[in-house]
Amino acid sequence: MAEPTTPLHTVSHGRTLPPEETLLSVRGLRKVYHTDGGDIEAVRDLTFDLGKNELTCLVGPSGSGKTTLLKCTAGLLAPTSGEVILDGKTVTGPPKKMAVVFQEYGRSLFPWLRVAANVELPLKHAGVDKAKRTALVEEALHNVGLDHVPQSYPWQLSGGMQQRVAIARAIAYQPEVLLMDEPFAAVDAQTRADLEDLVRKVRKELGISVLFVTHDIDESVYLGERVIMLSNSPTVVQEDLLVDLPEERDQLETRALPRFTELRHHVYEQIQLAKKGFRPDADPAQ
Repeated sequence: MAEPTTPLHTVSHGRTLPPEETLLSVRGLRKVYHTDGGDIEAVRDLTFDLGKNELTCLVGPSGSGKTTLLKCTAGLLAPTSGEVILDGKTVTGPPKKMAVVFQEYGRSLFPWLRVAANVELPLKHAGVDKAKRTALVEEALHNVGLDHVPQSYPWQLSGGMQQRVAIARAIAYQPEVLLMDEPFAAVDAQTRADLEDLVRKVRKELGISVLFVTHDIDESVYLGERVIMLSNSPTVVQEDLLVDLPEERDQLETRALPRFTELRHHVYEQIQLAKKGFRPDADPAQ
C-alpha cells in the first residue's frame, strides 16, 4: 500500500489532555487476577484521557483486556493499582455520571417488563420522581427511534431494536460518559450500520462522551475521533490515533474515502503486530 498522502496523527502512548478539556482520566491502571494457578496480569499500565463530548474507540487483539479495562473504568472491578478519575473524583464504584451498554443486550433487559419500564428502571432506583422519569423515558425512546413501541415487550422486538432499548436506558440516565462494550457484535451488518450512526447522532445531540470497545477495525475508524490500540496481554497502549475524517459521516461516502482506507489499513497493521507479540514497552536490548 502507498504511503498516506497526509501523515497520520499518532502517538505511541495514551494521549493526555489539559484538565479543562478532560472528562475521564485513566492513570497507570493495572489489573492482576489472583487464581489458584497463579497470578494473571491482564492490564499492565494504561494511561489516557477521554475529552468532553468525545467518541473514542478501543481496539486490540482477542484477550487483550478490553473488557477488563472497561469494567475498571465503570467501577465494576477494582484495579490492582492506578486509578480512574471522572470529573476530578476517583472512581471507587459505579459513578452516577456514567452508564454502560454491554454486548449481551438480551441478558440486560427484563423480558417481563415492557420497553418503557425497562428504560425507566435505573431512574426509579435512583429515586427520580415519576413525572421526570416519564419525560426522560419518552425523550430517550424518541432519541433512539423507539417512541412507537413503549408498551411492547423486549422479546417482541428484533435484536437491533432490543439493543436500542439498552441504549435508551443508558441515555435516559443522563450520563456524562457512556461506556459501550462491543455492543453491536451480535447483530447483522445492516443493523450494525444503523446502530453506529445512532451512536454518533446521540453523542452529538446529547453532548456525552463515549468510550467504545470493539473488535471491528472498520467500525472503530468510522465511529471514533480517536482509536486507541491495545497491545497483547498484559495490556498497554500500543498507539493512539487521531481519526481525521469529516465530522459528518455517511456509511457509503465515508467508507469510500481514500483516507478511511489509509486509517483502516494502519489500525489493521497495528493489531496484526500486537497479535504477533509486538510490545511498545519491550526492552529493545532483549
